[in-house]
Amino acid sequence: MNMTTIRLQAALQSLPENAPEAVVDSLFVPPLLEAIGFTSEEVFPQYKTGNGSEKVDKAARKNTEEASFIQTGANPYLLVELKGRDINLSNGTAQYQATVKQLKRYLLAPNCQSAQWGIITNSCHIQLFRKHGKAIFPATECLALNEDTIDGIVAAIRQKIEHPSKALTVAIYNNKGGVGKTTTTVNLGAILTFLGKKVLMIDFDPNQQDLTSSLGLSLSEDRVFQALTDRTVELKSTISPFRHILKSGNALRFDVVPADKKLSEHPENLLRNLVRKNTLHLKLEALRQEYDYILIDAPPNWRVFSQLAVYAADVVLIPTKHNNLFSLENAATVIRRFIAEVQAEKGDGSPVALPIFFNGGKITPPQLKMAQEEIANILKAAKREQCDLLPYFFSRYSGARKDLYIPHVPSYAHIASAAFARMPAVYRDRSAHEYYKSLAKEYFLQ
Repeated sequence: MNMTTIRLQAALQSLPENAPEAVVDSLFVPPLLEAIGFTSEEVFPQYKTGNGSEKVDKAARKNTEEASFIQTGANPYLLVELKGRDINLSNGTAQYQATVKQLKRYLLAPNCQSAQWGIITNSCHIQLFRKHGKAIFPATECLALNEDTIDGIVAAIRQKIEHPSKALTVAIYNNKGGVGKTTTTVNLGAILTFLGKKVLMIDFDPNQQDLTSSLGLSLSEDRVFQALTDRTVELKSTISPFRHILKSGNALRFDVVPADKKLSEHPENLLRNLVRKNTLHLKLEALRQEYDYILIDAPPNWRVFSQLAVYAADVVLIPTKHNNLFSLENAATVIRRFIAEVQAEKGDGSPVALPIFFNGGKITPPQLKMAQEEIANILKAAKREQCDLLPYFFSRYSGARKDLYIPHVPSYAHIASAAFARMPAVYRDRSAHEYYKSLAKEYFLQ
């Protein structure tokens, strides 16, 4: 046991049972941050987030040759929000939810754009969060700290912070068909590419094969099947590039894992014998350092391909239709049941659902009102079962500001017709380009 570990253990043992925040701050946090890999010259206390007078308890960043972080206070890498032991940070409690919301607000604040990690802790519990652009998701579950667990937990947190994945993995999924999942995947990936990001798209609906077809790419005969069932075959070997030349002469390229014929030929029960739920997740590990975004187009059912796609994801983006009650109800089912099921199996708190958006069609004020009323019924039904779905439907709603805004991509006709041209609509239709740029900024780009 090294001296850093000894100091951390001693600090935990020295804390009174109901230590207030000031005591946790003075006794526990310095050795905790040291164990995570930051010296005192790399930790800035009461860091101004740039959001009014709000300050986060600690910000940290490795020093550069020019100056220490505590001198410059610029470009924090990690934020830490502290609580006393009198605050219950057990997962799901009201105080836990309020603290997570507080940390997320800090991570998105103007002075914290560079931050990639956030921690909440009261010395009894600790949880690590990852921020990729605007997307924030758990990197660990909310973990109980004691003398037996603290060394392993802190070592795992340090490993994650020091070796982050480059990519954000996004499953585009709703348990209802006809909501534009493939359209969303293709055009969101294409606009992210246009904006300078390196993107991989995965057509994980081998029965429909729409993403592959819409881009004019050839199906995989059995290579994706081999990659999922043979440890020696890398998923990278299945990739096909899609290239588009702009009027300026500049070339855009994103990569695609095409749909696989052999996967479509295997019955569900046989596939489950060949692949586990974490198979795609593990196969993507080698690619997460090569891309900024990995987008997975999942089929509209909770069967093997959707389960693998959601398990592999950090976040799940859920398209819905404002005029289709079943798409809204199925979105709630995805959040309440399916994602929760995967979180329990995966054990790191991910994936999390991003707030829904309306995909396609013009929305009149009466239609919008009707959609809001139906959503209100869905939220009430979930609340009766102690499930708060409000942030997943109205992300800007708060007690002080009743904002019922839901992002909307309205130009569906132009987007749909682009499939005949075998290219993303955002590369040939200006309105589609602007709509998906707005969608990318809403969910992913700072």
